[in-house]
Amino acid sequence: MGDTGKPAADKVAVYDIGEDEAGMRLDRWLRRRFPDLPQTHLMKIVRKGEVRVSGRRAEVSTRLEPGASVRVPPLKLPAGQGTRVKLADPKDAEAIRAMTLYEDRDVIVLNKPHGLAVQGGSGTKRHIDGMLEALADKNGERPVLVHRLDRDTSGVLLVAKSRKMAAELGAIFRSRGAKKIYWALVEGVPKPAQGRISMFLAKGEGMGDERGARKEGRADIERMRVAKHGDPDAQHSLTLYAVVDKVTPRLAWLSMRPVTGRTHQLRAHAEAIGHPIVGDPKYNRKPENDPARHDPLRAIPPGIEPKLHLLARRLVLPHPRGGIIDVTAPLPEHMKKSFAMFGFEPPARDPIEGAPDE
Repeated sequence: MGDTGKPAADKVAVYDIGEDEAGMRLDRWLRRRFPDLPQTHLMKIVRKGEVRVSGRRAEVSTRLEPGASVRVPPLKLPAGQGTRVKLADPKDAEAIRAMTLYEDRDVIVLNKPHGLAVQGGSGTKRHIDGMLEALADKNGERPVLVHRLDRDTSGVLLVAKSRKMAAELGAIFRSRGAKKIYWALVEGVPKPAQGRISMFLAKGEGMGDERGARKEGRADIERMRVAKHGDPDAQHSLTLYAVVDKVTPRLAWLSMRPVTGRTHQLRAHAEAIGHPIVGDPKYNRKPENDPARHDPLRAIPPGIEPKLHLLARRLVLPHPRGGIIDVTAPLPEHMKKSFAMFGFEPPARDPIEGAPDE
């Protein structure tokens, strides 16, 4: 990603779109970037042609592509509609330091906890991006997010200490030069024990009636669905997986490596092969007539916390200054308890490491 700092009131800002934001609608991207600005104002500057995508006029429904740039005009509002200015909280700096797994002069690698959002959105007041304000230097330059994790996903999150470094790291992610390994606890045991999940995914508009994915009376448009090649907005996605351990037939511990980086990719893929991630509120919704819902042999044992059991376990990528960034995150507390319940112990070598790249 490019410049993710807060908008300047008196100058144009340009933001680079990374793979983690690929496919996002412009209106949703604006709401996430500037949650404190009224939506009506954001939509107005788009309609007036003041927001440009890669130099061209855009619509609110424009889908953003990796490598694109979004030009945002000075965000001056009419009297009485100013943004809420949030002063940096010293406690945020302490919290960021407590999450830090690795740091050098260019990057910080965090262990993001479950339940903490990476960026702001509707109703989200506390998030990593906002907390990074507390680490701004005397010139106002602050650390910049390089990629994102879902709110309920724990684990490794890379942050750059400058916009220039963020751009270089973003290029590595877009070229698939970053190797990401996730651990998940899933329902049932996938067969074969090691394989690949290759399919097209698209935004889940209209899925509410079909799959019961309703949220406060409206369709959950952020939910991804399996699509066909050629469908509107369909993007190819590829995940490699390997079973690390299992409790047949109830559940399995998977090591997963996303080759592509689509929204909710691992969660959607796990559901698509019939083995949703334990505790997933968005992709683990079995219909009433699903036999697995009433099968006592497949039932998740009591005592497992109803939280998403997905960990961004390890991140490996070349450092722009030379060498390798290789950081591993520990299990979050709820996954640690679940693993202990079944006697799961980390292997000497993660089986996904032997999987081919494609």
